[in-house]
Amino acid sequence: MKLFVQIPCLNEEETLPQVLATIPRSIPGIDEIEILVVDDGSTDGTVEVARRLGVRHFVHHTRNMGLARSFRDGVDYALRHGADIVVNTDGDNQYPQERIGDLVMPVVLGDADIVIADRQTGTIEHFSPLKKALQKIGSNVVNFAAGTDLPDAASGFRAYSRGALMRLNVVTQFSYCMETIIQAGNKRLRIQSLPITTNAKTRESRLFTSMWQHIVKSGQAISRSYVMYKPHAVFLTLGLVFAVGAAVPFGRYAVLLATGTPGQHLQSIVLGATSMVGVLLSFALLVLADLQRTNRVLLEETLERLKDVQYGTTAAPVGSAAAESRRPSGGNEPGPVDRTGPLDRAQPTGPADLSAAVQ
Repeated sequence: MKLFVQIPCLNEEETLPQVLATIPRSIPGIDEIEILVVDDGSTDGTVEVARRLGVRHFVHHTRNMGLARSFRDGVDYALRHGADIVVNTDGDNQYPQERIGDLVMPVVLGDADIVIADRQTGTIEHFSPLKKALQKIGSNVVNFAAGTDLPDAASGFRAYSRGALMRLNVVTQFSYCMETIIQAGNKRLRIQSLPITTNAKTRESRLFTSMWQHIVKSGQAISRSYVMYKPHAVFLTLGLVFAVGAAVPFGRYAVLLATGTPGQHLQSIVLGATSMVGVLLSFALLVLADLQRTNRVLLEETLERLKDVQYGTTAAPVGSAAAESRRPSGGNEPGPVDRTGPLDRAQPTGPADLSAAVQ
């Protein structure tokens, strides 16, 4: 079984050595561990540092494309090179890479399709009380949209099985974290959470310029995904709201008419008619959204078949008998990890493999 550890980087030459030094070089149940650096338009010596430390797999962006594009291109590269599991971490050393063995174990054992690290944001010292509260609210919103129960939906420290990656399609341009959870939840993929403790903060986030920008962009991604997978809930609710809005003024008009109150009461008629237009539009949009949903399901099935052709078939899950012999003891405590092997075992096979995927 081959594991790819994917590291998106944007000017991370100072912290990247720490990240690479703490990545396990041997994990029970994993035959090969490969390191993939996704260079998202770095202008410093990030790539040179990675090469000097033995990294052989790279995806290069000539300019900054964002976290979602980096994740998507890295996954494409990993799957094309035979990855059975892909772990996404970060080049700023926010996450404890030594816990990768625990992160991937549920996937190795066939117990989960996706494992997401829980940073336990309520205990992170450099998070303000407002940020902690917003993180909790955001996770609750994502869980509502996805039908999951994850304590830290925004965490980027994750392990994905090959089968899960075949079924997920990242379309957002901001961050893949929320979108992939909503997709996975609605596609009934098995998701687990692993409590971790984050490393000390090394720099400010480069994903967004302010907390409010992050809230707005995350809200847009969540709303788009929710409408995509649950159009009936959205448009039926809107239609009922408008229906109530029409019933109230029409009811008022009927009462005034029955009691012989003088006047034409045009306000009630206009407001009720406007609300009825809203009802009709909501149900018309529901019909269109349902047709789009059917079309999306068919397109996703087609994409899965194309991915099978491009990347090969999904690896079979590990058998339960063999899995038990590899299960680490102590619950969420780190399993045995041997760090005496080489950092990266990628072997060049030809000119096509020597050149990185330039996006």
